Order: sequence, then structure tokens, then C-alpha cells
Amino acid sequence: MINVLVVEDDPMVAQLHEHYLSQIKGFQLCDIANNGDAALKLLSKKIYDLLILDIFMPTMDGLQLLAKIRENAYDLDVIIVSAANDKDKIKQALRLGAVDYIIKPFEFERFNLALNNYLKRYHIVEEQSIIEQADLDQTIIRREEQLVVSLPKGLDKNTLATVWQCICGIEGMFTTEEVAGKVGISRVSIRKYLEFLKSLRLLKLDLHRGSVGRPVYKYLCLDKQSDVLRAYIQ
Repeated sequence: MINVLVVEDDPMVAQLHEHYLSQIKGFQLCDIANNGDAALKLLSKKIYDLLILDIFMPTMDGLQLLAKIRENAYDLDVIIVSAANDKDKIKQALRLGAVDYIIKPFEFERFNLALNNYLKRYHIVEEQSIIEQADLDQTIIRREEQLVVSLPKGLDKNTLATVWQCICGIEGMFTTEEVAGKVGISRVSIRKYLEFLKSLRLLKLDLHRGSVGRPVYKYLCLDKQSDVLRAYIQ
């Protein structure tokens, strides 16, 4: 299990990290720090494998924190998740040893790719005393086809394929109940699949006001021709 420390001053983004991490196998969120000083205190007391780090923070920004982490020789890897997209900050982060850089705003798919690629590299390096060139190439050479993706916990690729096939056969907006009835699984389970598809920007959710009764939430498929699911269901 990869022990993770999140350093993020925006509570909503920190909550998003927590939610996304709970969906990816092999990772455990241990602590959240809202500034660099709090992060250094945690690092002096506890051991983490991975730090998910923002750059724009008050007092001590993420790059200053990353420099201090390297000065103190803390043994952990760092993935930057930040709105900073200028080349100087990106170059500095990479030179300080960040293993990946995600630019906000980001979606689950990119976050999932980054963490699964990291997990694969972690196991290769930690579990093998002698490492072959081919193994290193699979994680160091960043090719899309080499990135490993996984579904959130509790989702099944065959069921996902069935749900997507069902959605592609529906014209216009639809409810959770409609898809649950067609697929033959519970509304609670279907909702998890629909929310995952929404995180990939394949669906959107709107409040639909009917002529009678309470308003209901309905989904709309945004791109039935997208191949983004291929990596998850192949």
C-alpha cells in the first residue's frame, strides 16, 4: 500500500484528492496538510511514500517545500497538482525530482493515469534487486499505450461496457432508474457507473423540471463516439 500525504490549501481540492484516492487501488491517504510548514512537521514525524503537492500556497509555496524536502533527504516521491502552467515552474519542479505534473483543472482520468503509472514504477523499483532495461522503459518512457489505468473500486469492466452500450442506445436525457431497469442492477450500483462516466466528461447531469411532481436529475450523453473507455474495458 502506498502511503500518501496531500499538501493542498484549497479544502475543495483536498477533498477531491481524498475522493479520487479512495477510488484507486493500492493507495492510502494518510494525512492532509494545508501549508508547507504543516507538511514539514508531518514529514519529520511520519514516513510517506508519495506526496501530492500544490504549488500556489501562502508563506511557503510548493516549490520551496519541495526544495526543503530534497535538502532534508526525505525519502518520498512527489507528484505536482497545480494551476501553475508556466514553463519555469514546471522545469523547476521536474529538476527537483517531481515524478509527474498535473495541471489544474484536472479530471479523474489523468489523475488515475498518473497514480497507476507511479504504482507500476514503484513496484518495479522496490521489489526487484536487479532491474532490466525493458522494465525501466515501461515506466520512464512516457507512452500513452504503456500507462496502466484501472477502474475505481467497486466497478467492473464488463458491467461498465454493458452500461455504456445501454446509454448509447438511449436518445436524449435519461435517469438513473431508467438505466438500472435496462441493465438489471440496482440504482445505487448504476449511479456509481454514471458518476464515473461523468468524471470522464462522457455524461453531464442536469436538473430536469417536469410538468408534474418533483424535479429530477437526468443525465445526457455528450459523446457516444468517444474511445476514452477503451483503456478501461479492454
